[in-house]
Amino acid sequence: MKNYDLIIVGGGPIGLACGIAATKAGLDYVILEKGVLVNSLYNFPENMTFFSTSNLLEIGDVPFVAHNDKPTRKEALEYYRRVYDSWKLKVQLYTPVMSMNKSDDGYILETPKGDFTSKSVIVSTGFYDTPRKLNIPGEDLPKVRHFYDSPHPYVNQKVLVVGAANSACDVALETFYKGAEVTMAIRSNEIYPKTKYWIKPNIENRIKEGSIKAYFETSVKEIKSHSVILNTPDGEIEIANDFVLAMIGYTPDYSLFSRLGLPVDETNLKKPIHDPETLETPLQNVYVAGVINSGLNTSKLFIENTRVHADMIITHLKKELSQLA
Repeated sequence: MKNYDLIIVGGGPIGLACGIAATKAGLDYVILEKGVLVNSLYNFPENMTFFSTSNLLEIGDVPFVAHNDKPTRKEALEYYRRVYDSWKLKVQLYTPVMSMNKSDDGYILETPKGDFTSKSVIVSTGFYDTPRKLNIPGEDLPKVRHFYDSPHPYVNQKVLVVGAANSACDVALETFYKGAEVTMAIRSNEIYPKTKYWIKPNIENRIKEGSIKAYFETSVKEIKSHSVILNTPDGEIEIANDFVLAMIGYTPDYSLFSRLGLPVDETNLKKPIHDPETLETPLQNVYVAGVINSGLNTSKLFIENTRVHADMIITHLKKELSQLA
């Protein structure tokens, strides 16, 4: 069995950046991605526009040219395909990692396509494809969606949007403009204050005029086939409903961390435990990179401020591997 210098778990932008840094360092590596290339970005809504400008999303000295200041999902997917091609990155797609175990020479990673062995590992799995759950009866019904793609399925349908941050407001507005009857269930007493500046006044005006019905200080108690039960300040109510779009955020994949044996700081936003200078975990030569390093504080780290993780890790790893040689 081939023993790599490095295995990178996750083929998102930061995983690709780690692959580029490994290429520059002359390391024998492979990137294992459970789904498609940049799987998290692929799961973004089809009409999504990034908050960041294209230059802040660049990796590997490959220019990101977009039609407007802020690129779209489609442009981002094309860009990272070009990065992959330009650097001839070694990526195994549709290869989820099931477990990781220590070996004499490093680590053995189990996948459905066989075992991979490596002297070192970088975990850079993002969080967008692991949605938070409501954990209520009926959440497993087919009408409940934790990912949003297009407004088309919701034309002339009664839609409940759960949440009040960027994704929820975006979805509520887009489905409303395409002909859905939209209701929002919002835990707090207001729209999230840090919602994008061009979205917040729009959603607030639609609520104020009554085009979109919003229940504040409200939680969803139960989802039924043709209705939902809400706990509101005025008591429990049941409203007719065709679809529930639970736009309440995403988390790192803690089940994967458990299978890999990565320790998590339960007292500090469930961050994976790591050295902030080297990004190494308590497991020797196992590192964490990208947005997962902020744990549940998913609004702290992004592509633009974690691109540096690749060079930080590879600089430290080269020294570690030289000592093993």
